[in-house]
Amino acid sequence: MELVEAIILSVLAASTPLLIAATGELVTERSGVLNLGVEGMMIMGAACGLGGTWLTGSIIVGALCGMIAGMLLSLIFATMTLGLAVNQVATGLALTIFGIGLSGLIGAGFVGERIATAPHLHLPSPTDVPFGGRILFGQDGFVYLSLALIVAVRWFLYRTRAGLVLRACGDNHVSAHALGYPVLRIRLLATMFGGACAGLAGAYLPLAYTPFFIPGMTAGRGWIALALVVFASWLPGRLVIGAYLFGAVSILQLHAQGAGIGIPSQFMSALPYLATVIVLVALSRARSGGSTTPASLGTVFVPDR
Repeated sequence: MELVEAIILSVLAASTPLLIAATGELVTERSGVLNLGVEGMMIMGAACGLGGTWLTGSIIVGALCGMIAGMLLSLIFATMTLGLAVNQVATGLALTIFGIGLSGLIGAGFVGERIATAPHLHLPSPTDVPFGGRILFGQDGFVYLSLALIVAVRWFLYRTRAGLVLRACGDNHVSAHALGYPVLRIRLLATMFGGACAGLAGAYLPLAYTPFFIPGMTAGRGWIALALVVFASWLPGRLVIGAYLFGAVSILQLHAQGAGIGIPSQFMSALPYLATVIVLVALSRARSGGSTTPASLGTVFVPDR
């Protein structure tokens, strides 16, 4: 039972950055913007998050630095795609390359530095309950924040007028503009929210997952977060299932290697990404008729003057 509990705790930790980043990207894509720069914003969040915590000694400041870094990169993306009507796919790929390079420059001075990770909640009676206590009441603040974030996003999208307007911009920006809604402003705010979430997800890695920074430590998590949005069919509830599923695949391959299973380690390391491809292919074949894809996703919008 202790081994099972340890595996579940590891899965929760590995899934949290995926869930946070995918939640932000889901809101961005629901507004009709396809931002492929999640990986770049995450690695920038990791570098700036560790730097902020190392300089101030505060996990909260580090998390805010990560969010600001992701938001600033998203503003660059928004300026190009919303302001200048540049192709969103090309801009997102360029943003990832730019973020990876800039994070290496910013984080170079912090490589090898270690910090104290985010503290875990500990309620003496509930946390000490065998098996379930640590799982429910012994997590760090990022885990609880990720779950609260997905609940808040679901409520916003389906229970508020602002969420309805945002979804309208993603489904038909021409009609939304004709009704008088500021499509570009709404998409800008959604893009900034996605950038802040990606930066926070990146900051989670050095602040709670591993207490140091190394270049490329996001290791493709940004691309998995993008795939998760498609896996979830742009629905917040399914996003939780997908994030924990892919987190489980990542952790189980590590335990399989530790158990000495006779499978090449390179194949085991590739399992999360192989699972991503398989799931996306299966979904594309199974989906028929009523697709939940935002109809205006990735389409440039230039309002009439």
